Amino acid sequence: MNNKHDKKVYKISWRLVTAVSVAVFFFILYAVITSVSSLDPLVTGAVMTACLVLAEFVASRLYGFFSFRVAGPDDEKLSPVLGSITLDFILKLYMPVVICDESGRIIWYNSAFTRIANPREVLYAKYIDSVCDVTIDKILADTMSTPESLGDQDASENEDGVTALAYDRVFRIKGYNITSQGKKYIITVWNERTELQRLAARLADEETIIAYVMIDNLDELMQFVQEKYRAASAEVEAILKQWADSVGGILKEYERDKFIFLFEARYLDEFIERKFDILDRIREVRIGEGSMPVTVSIGISRVRGTLADKDHDAHASLDLALQRGGDQVVVKNAHNTEFYGGRTKTVQKRTKVRARVIASELTLHMAKARNVLIMGHRNPDYDSIGACVGVARLAMFCGVKCNIVVNRGDPNIRSAIQRVETLPEYADMFVDNFVGQDMIHPDTLLVIVDVNNPAQFAAPDIAVNVDTIVIIDHHRKTGDYKRQPAITYIEPSASSACELTAEILEQALPMGGLHREEADVLYAGMLLDTKQFSRNTGVRTFSAALYLRSEGASPAEVQYFFKSDLDDFMREAKFSMNVVTYRQIFAISMSDGDGTPQDRIAAAKAADKLLGVSGVMASFALVHIDDSVHISARSAGNVNVQLILEKMGGGGYYEAAGALLKNVTMASALTSLKSAIDDYMKKE
Repeated sequence: MNNKHDKKVYKISWRLVTAVSVAVFFFILYAVITSVSSLDPLVTGAVMTACLVLAEFVASRLYGFFSFRVAGPDDEKLSPVLGSITLDFILKLYMPVVICDESGRIIWYNSAFTRIANPREVLYAKYIDSVCDVTIDKILADTMSTPESLGDQDASENEDGVTALAYDRVFRIKGYNITSQGKKYIITVWNERTELQRLAARLADEETIIAYVMIDNLDELMQFVQEKYRAASAEVEAILKQWADSVGGILKEYERDKFIFLFEARYLDEFIERKFDILDRIREVRIGEGSMPVTVSIGISRVRGTLADKDHDAHASLDLALQRGGDQVVVKNAHNTEFYGGRTKTVQKRTKVRARVIASELTLHMAKARNVLIMGHRNPDYDSIGACVGVARLAMFCGVKCNIVVNRGDPNIRSAIQRVETLPEYADMFVDNFVGQDMIHPDTLLVIVDVNNPAQFAAPDIAVNVDTIVIIDHHRKTGDYKRQPAITYIEPSASSACELTAEILEQALPMGGLHREEADVLYAGMLLDTKQFSRNTGVRTFSAALYLRSEGASPAEVQYFFKSDLDDFMREAKFSMNVVTYRQIFAISMSDGDGTPQDRIAAAKAADKLLGVSGVMASFALVHIDDSVHISARSAGNVNVQLILEKMGGGGYYEAAGALLKNVTMASALTSLKSAIDDYMKKE
């Protein structure tokens, strides 16, 4: 048979009409001949039958020649669509097939599709999105294969196409463009996945979730009432065991006050829906009357992978929960990290063991480095620059060249820089971002202080290009840092980065190793973040202050850092003229700035002053600078302002936080703040 004619395709409607018409014609002709002729009817019938067969064959060949073809890459690769064999195959195919015009209107479908649809429903001329929940454009956009690959074994294994719901069933639909006689058509092939999806959902529900649970503050609390430690620990363990039993999980203690919890994934959504109320149940446990509540931190991995991968991610999530201050759950997903809880003020740890370990590790890294670069956060304050100065002194003690990357002309820190520049070692200490980048070598060590969010780094470009990084910060961790620092020293219980740095210096330097001018700047950083030692202070805070005083820090000298001129006084006064209350316990003040860095300082001072108002538990100061609004937040201790401003892209720690909203008006910023407060209060 001619192979070229084998590839011709027949249109079903015209083929049927032709066959019937030819048969009817010969039947009428036979009736006429037998009625008017004396020829033997049997002979006449045989002749007419032969003619009929010949006519059908000729008509079939003609329609095979003139039928439409699928447009391929060239004329020699034209593919059949509805040839005589193909038609029979598609009609009997178990997979539903629907053909549409280019607008998605249905023009033909096979019997398999009729079985899944309503048999009495006529679908011709209806659009395909009237029978499923996706459009024809969506189907084509998610199909990678071409018509030529319909018979390609490799292409059939691709998970292309789109998942759609039709007639209460789930299908994977693939669409293929074809062209015939200048017109475009679309063939859609429907592969039912209802049972497969049900099984996949069941497997997902039964997947093992690994969680690490740690009682994070019993060690600190038992120092006050040690005799009640065992009873409190047992009570917390009983609550955790009851929690695990309620979902058929397994809870095992692998270290004192540390547990591993295994459960099925189906229950994780229930925990999330209840906002991990296990945290509230644990908080009801107290050691001694009037003491702080017991809290736990939980790290959970929701990432698909091996058990080893899940174990690693769960451990990392627990570490992140602890670095954020504890009393919270961190859930690691494939593309993001979710936080729950964190509503209890962090208990200050009294031990300095970790500070000693960090001091030892940091000096080892410095000794191996060619040079050390030090930076804080954007828009630095005394805490940031003070910690930078402290780290610089440690680097000099280790005998390694160091530089602080900062805008030395920033008025926020001008007094502090002028103070230490009286020392000859600081003559060329301060460099800008561009000079700092020229100082990067393969063995450069970068120490970042008072910030852990890469978006807030003073020089993000330097952080990207340096191989070895150390982070020292007292702000709660805002999320995963994609790079793994050599040392991560994040203590949300500390009052300031200067406190942490002072503890490291106390462990690493000999007595008298710190210059008086350096001690002044570190002391100023502590004064700023503690509001003159009136908030977020503990035993470690005063111990660090005592060390700085012993190294020559002068409170009288430091007070000059905080002196404000008349312009600053008037700038601060603007905030007190526009104050509103919200939900009775929140105070919000607003002001239009003049675009100078002093506006942010004034906002911070305004937020501090609002805490002095009776009944105010948290305060927010908003200042409009150019096309942005800067927010400073403060808490009296019962509200976590960090969680509120994290909703707005900001961060900080429990009692002090900040956020910067770009391209917004004051009115829209106020609306966003109120919404974040509402969201926080809903979880209370």
